[in-house]
Amino acid sequence: MIKREVCERVLRRAASTGADFAELFRENTVNHSVHMIDSKVDAVTDSVVAGAGIRVFKGLRSVTASTVDTSEAGLMRCADAAAAALGEGTAQIDIVLTERLFGDIHPVKIVPSTVPNMRKIEILKEGYFAAKDYDTSITQVSGTLMDADHNILIANSEGLYTQDRQIRTRMYLTAIAEKDGETQTGSCNPGRRMGLEVFGSVIDPREVGIKAAKQAVVMASAGYCPAGVMPVAIGNGFGGVIFHEACGHSLEATSVAYGMSEFTGKLGEVIANEKVTAIDDGTIPNAWGSINIDDEGTPAQKNVLIEKGVLKGYMIDKMGGRRMNMEPTGSARRESYAYATTSRMTNTYIAAGEDKNEDIIASIEYGLYAKEMGGGSVNPATGEFNFAVSEGYMIRNGKICEPVRGASLVGRGSEVIKKIDMVGNDLELGQGMCGSSSGSVPVNVGQPLIRVSSITVGGR
Repeated sequence: MIKREVCERVLRRAASTGADFAELFRENTVNHSVHMIDSKVDAVTDSVVAGAGIRVFKGLRSVTASTVDTSEAGLMRCADAAAAALGEGTAQIDIVLTERLFGDIHPVKIVPSTVPNMRKIEILKEGYFAAKDYDTSITQVSGTLMDADHNILIANSEGLYTQDRQIRTRMYLTAIAEKDGETQTGSCNPGRRMGLEVFGSVIDPREVGIKAAKQAVVMASAGYCPAGVMPVAIGNGFGGVIFHEACGHSLEATSVAYGMSEFTGKLGEVIANEKVTAIDDGTIPNAWGSINIDDEGTPAQKNVLIEKGVLKGYMIDKMGGRRMNMEPTGSARRESYAYATTSRMTNTYIAAGEDKNEDIIASIEYGLYAKEMGGGSVNPATGEFNFAVSEGYMIRNGKICEPVRGASLVGRGSEVIKKIDMVGNDLELGQGMCGSSSGSVPVNVGQPLIRVSSITVGGR
């Protein structure tokens, strides 16, 4: 993408005002999507994101500049802008780049960009019409099949010169069901760091459509959830969004390094129930949030965050590591070259436990089964969160009973992880896009079925 010799000259220019670290990030990403609504293909879109970002550090100061002009002259102008913003000084570092190959633990068999649009449309139609034909109460279905081919180059003043290619494929299906004049929505959005071979080998488009439609139909027949403090069983897979949002962000250096996290300075302390072990692992082969290297060129790692209730580690990028006097953990990510890199999650999950699912449900005399979680919000500084339950059921006398809608879970992350007192063994991961200061990046959330002994449930 950019010759090593050119990178060296650009980095020297960027560091010319006394920076102690300089970095060049070059990106070329091709995005493709097919969208269906009203039983027909509504849009086929392609987009390209291409440009470069340059960062310089001086102690705990950081400056980022970006450009779409990746010629040597354009990169030099960008380097001059970063150097000028950092301040006056003289160059103190010599830069000699050595290429490094980190390998690829996420093999791709069918590169999506080489597959005709008609084949992609056929795959999307399988899921679309499975949802549309599921029940007569389904009034509308929308679906998208997307793929991204993300190519990056990273060079820095520590001598690193490396490249990586990331291909991801995902299907989104949403169904709307109507009953007695009211509508409810169901969705299913699986994806992997794989090519088009994911359909058939891992993802069945028909099952995606059926799951989305079934959720909509069930919720259309549901009454409203009662409010109150009660035990809650949270389903596996995307149920892990609770930990991701309520605790995961508070374990990123983005918050920890600035003292803006409720977990700052608590390494080695008991912060959760002893049944909770939480991990962020970017090395899971072909998982949606996986990476070979992060966006600073640090190899992906399996980072144990919490082990049997004890805080063991944080997710750290280079600048966060400087502030915390700790090594980076392969957690630096950015949406594109136009964003400044910071610490982010990859595949974050609560590890499988030893409790049986039937025992978890049977242990609840009266409470809520949050089978599928929706969106929500959290304040990383306090850990306070509010999440919607997209598919929920009341539990009575240890049995799953009637479906309920309108439920939400409200609480504080540091309190909730202490109340997770049962952890099942059916670990599953769910796919999502996580937004933070460095933009939107693909992540997995996950967990087995868990029980929270008591939590505030919003409802009617």
